[in-house]
Amino acid sequence: MEAPLRSIHVVAGVITDVRGRILLTQRGKDSDLAGLWEFPGGKREPGETSQEALARELVEELGIEVEVGERLIEVPQQYPSKHLRLEVFRIARWKGSPRGREGQAMTWVEPERLPRYSMPSADVPVVGVLRQPELYLVTPAPGGDLPAWLAALDAALESGIPRVQLRAPGLEPAAWRELASAALERCRRSGAELLLNRDVALARELGTGVHLGSEQLGLLGERPLPAGQAVGASCHTLEELRAAQALGCDFAVLGPVRATATHPDASPIGWEGFAGLRQHVGLPIYAIGGLGPDDVEAARRQGAQGIAAIRALWEPVTA
Repeated sequence: MEAPLRSIHVVAGVITDVRGRILLTQRGKDSDLAGLWEFPGGKREPGETSQEALARELVEELGIEVEVGERLIEVPQQYPSKHLRLEVFRIARWKGSPRGREGQAMTWVEPERLPRYSMPSADVPVVGVLRQPELYLVTPAPGGDLPAWLAALDAALESGIPRVQLRAPGLEPAAWRELASAALERCRRSGAELLLNRDVALARELGTGVHLGSEQLGLLGERPLPAGQAVGASCHTLEELRAAQALGCDFAVLGPVRATATHPDASPIGWEGFAGLRQHVGLPIYAIGGLGPDDVEAARRQGAQGIAAIRALWEPVTA
């Protein structure tokens, strides 16, 4: 019988300087995952709160005194020899000059350059939280009232929705192209990001992102769009999550977490099921299924990027 994996609770901090750069430290050559870059921190000891542990670790590791701010995310992650829970906080204020007191290398990195650094799997979703939005709108089909649908899209964008998946099953190709162009114009005007459901060719042509269906993951040999054009994927199983990661997707959507009217026959996986799947990949993952903006904090406690939704993020507008 195999021995159970040891469980470790690790706390880490996102430390930002006056130029907006973020501090990374490099794992030493004698540690596991040697050479990888990570957010500084360490193990939480018995009897400590997470905030106390992080403050202590940053004194020991970097020689700085900190005020621990908001919790950003907790990431459950399974490695070959351990089960880790990484709890990450923003450092609100700090005093002193950071230095590698344990001989570790360190560097200040602009947020947009974070994905260039090789990191442990648990740290990758943290980069997602720092660089990608927490809400992902999946549009309902336009139906027969296109002006009302476009008005609802405008209202969603005006409310601050930052990322949109355009989904319009059954639409004729010419109408789909027209709708995609209209939606893209509106998204660009509001500063939001648009991904087209499944249509790689049109996404390439329009210079926007694509959201892959799970059935496409095994058919593509490489990432279908260049960096700068987002690639997401719908996943329901561990195999699909691993395929999305191998393909170089920027994020995945996993669920349903709860039962939904949109997919009444799908069995909900719950937060426990979500965390159980998320722990096997290093990838930003939105939770979907009966969720809304009020669930973002709960989602982050299970390692999610945020939530994806149709009904909770879309308010019909009568033309």
